[in-house]
Amino acid sequence: MKNDMRDLQMAKWAFLIFLILLVGCQSRENFQGTVMTDPQPAPDFLLQDQFGNPFRLSDVRGKVVLLFFGYTWCPDVCPATLATWRQVWEKLPQGKDDVKFVYVTVDPERDTPERLRDHLQVFNEKFIGLTGSREQLEKVYQDYHIFVDKNIDPQNPDRYTVAHTSRMFVIDHRGILRLSFSFGTPAETIVHDLNILLSEIQ
Repeated sequence: MKNDMRDLQMAKWAFLIFLILLVGCQSRENFQGTVMTDPQPAPDFLLQDQFGNPFRLSDVRGKVVLLFFGYTWCPDVCPATLATWRQVWEKLPQGKDDVKFVYVTVDPERDTPERLRDHLQVFNEKFIGLTGSREQLEKVYQDYHIFVDKNIDPQNPDRYTVAHTSRMFVIDHRGILRLSFSFGTPAETIVHDLNILLSEIQ
C-alpha cells in the first residue's frame, strides 16, 4: 500500500514537471511577430558599410539581426522605422551587443557610404548601413523578395522616390530567417520577440 502511494506521488510530481516544461517550451515560442512557417537560412550577401568596409551577413553569425531595406531620402516609412529601431535599442535591457541592426539601401545611386553614415548616426551610430552596386543589390532584393520601384518625376529626373517593401526581417543567431514585422509594429513587440531569440543564444 505504501509503495502504491509512493508511486502515485512520484507520478504526480512527474506530471507536474512535464507541465512546467511544456509551458516553458510554449512561452519560448510565443512570438508576436509573423513567424516564418518554413524557416530557412537567410541568404548571405557581401556589401559595403557606411565606413567603406566590406560587410558579409554571415560574419555576424552568432548575433540576432534586424534587417530592413530603405533609403535615406525616404520621406516617411524609413525614418519612422529607424526611430522604432532607436526605441528598440533603448528598451533592450541587456543583450544589445548580440543584436545587429542592418539597413540595406534601395537607392544605391544616392546612398553613398558617407550619406548613409551621416543619416544613420542621427538615430544610432551602432546601426549598420549597407550599399553596393546596383547589380549586387538587385541580387539581394531578389533573394529576400524585396519589391523596389523607382518613381521618377518626369519634370525633374533627378528627383524621385522609391517604393519598396516596408517589412523588417529577423535572423536568429544561427543565421535562420525566423520572423518579420510589418511597418508600424511597436517597439515593445519587437523587443519581446528579440528577447526570446536572445534567450536561445544562452
